[in-house]
Amino acid sequence: MKILICLGNVPDTTTKIKLVDGKPDLTNAQWVINPWDELALTRAMQLLEDSNNSVAKVDVATVGKISSEPTIRKALAIGADEAFRIDAEPTDAYFTAAQLAQVASNYDIIITGIENADYNGSSVGAMLAELLGFASVSAVSALNIEGSVVKLNREIDGGKEMLTVDTPVVLTVQKGIAIDPRIPAMRGIMMAKKKPLNVLAPVEAENLTEIIAFEMPAPKGSCKMVDPANVSQLVDLLRNEAKVI
Repeated sequence: MKILICLGNVPDTTTKIKLVDGKPDLTNAQWVINPWDELALTRAMQLLEDSNNSVAKVDVATVGKISSEPTIRKALAIGADEAFRIDAEPTDAYFTAAQLAQVASNYDIIITGIENADYNGSSVGAMLAELLGFASVSAVSALNIEGSVVKLNREIDGGKEMLTVDTPVVLTVQKGIAIDPRIPAMRGIMMAKKKPLNVLAPVEAENLTEIIAFEMPAPKGSCKMVDPANVSQLVDLLRNEAKVI
């Protein structure tokens, strides 16, 4: 059984980003593996190391230019066997899914994080499954493989749902898939330099969305104090100014 982890290359969530002419200024940003994808990779490595299942290989794939390669190398240092970089800017969720589809069709389990920490689109996994014609399960919080049987827990309103699924399948995972991300050891970092990193040309795919500009949220208004006995003033403010009733 082969697992493919789809990685996003995103700015560190602690990065302070400024807007310049309606666009984020990422000049000094530190780029990292998308947190949900990093947890997915951690869980996949745990499964690879467990001899009680049929997982034989864990690979990673990303859509990005050459600047994303340090992120991919980190995934190889964590333990992934092979990496694929589709040489294109991930400008749109559909475009990104179309690029990943050319790699993912040869895998039994394809895993994406529930969203990327930059644009929070939450749609690449479902689009990828549709393009591949594979089954898809979202909101996965636990993944176990017993032999060739894939067992999942997913979050639902008021509790958890336990499933078994056939492969091939695309899983969209969220917090809980692993507790802490795995940190690459020095040996892993040295080995990563010798592991294959395949660069693929992008396929033709259209962008279905376009970002025109970014704007900072409007500043909050000043606090208005209302006498507790003056209910009519409170109602008037809620209705005519706040427009919530």
